[in-house]
Amino acid sequence: MTIKLAMHTWPYASNPRWLPAYTLEETLKRIKAIGYDAVEIGAASPHVFPQSLSPQRRKDIAQMLRDYELHLCAMLPAHGGGPGNNVASPVAEERQWAMHHYKEMVQLTSDWGGKRLICLPGWTIFGTSAQQGWDWARDAITEIATFADDFGIEIIIEPTPEDSNIVNTCEDTIRMMEEVGRKNVKLMFDTHHLIVMGEVMSDYVYRMGSNLVHIHLSDNDRLPPGKGIGDFPGLITALRDTGFDGYLSMECGWTQRGLSPDWVARTSLEYTKPLVDAANAR
Repeated sequence: MTIKLAMHTWPYASNPRWLPAYTLEETLKRIKAIGYDAVEIGAASPHVFPQSLSPQRRKDIAQMLRDYELHLCAMLPAHGGGPGNNVASPVAEERQWAMHHYKEMVQLTSDWGGKRLICLPGWTIFGTSAQQGWDWARDAITEIATFADDFGIEIIIEPTPEDSNIVNTCEDTIRMMEEVGRKNVKLMFDTHHLIVMGEVMSDYVYRMGSNLVHIHLSDNDRLPPGKGIGDFPGLITALRDTGFDGYLSMECGWTQRGLSPDWVARTSLEYTKPLVDAANAR
């Protein structure tokens, strides 16, 4: 069992709103200098979008990750954008585009040495029943996971109750995984969503058990861990109890102006690393 730490690229990007933004190359340089040895990359401008990555730039970034000894712990296709990236859209063309986008992200994850791709199960549109939305999402994840298996990539389902309305709870997430029924489909959660919904982080850890392989770490209001009300010592204890072997990725600091991305990355590491080191030493 090893609990590991990573930094998400969102605070250094312009997603979901304009913030001080940096190229992916500059972002990797800063994250490494602050002390991380792993990174989670969000698929949004100005960092990563498969259609805007030339073959040479793909190779250059792969080499940069190797040179910096930065492990790509996961990639995250973002909600929204022009096409919407909604695997449960009532528009068939949009569903097909979203699945194609995920497959391109599988290829990119593999090219950059990663093993995990996060999957957001989409959202229903007015006129679509909850069951139909669920079925479309399940079928899409099944197709994506089948494709990803050939690349040795795990698809990780994330519940996002603030952003969607299909997979919102711990039980929803587990049920979706079970209905897809593929060995390379696993689970994760985002602590910010749990705080907003008034749920307990450690409950999710114990319920998801060995299928929990990744966590987005954030305090309330997307503050760095330890700057709000989140019970992160309790979370780390639960992870130690269950033998969690994955990454805590700092997905915080990108919903308000006035927060330096470097401060977010450094503050998150300074607070979380002692908790993780103590748990790993036991």
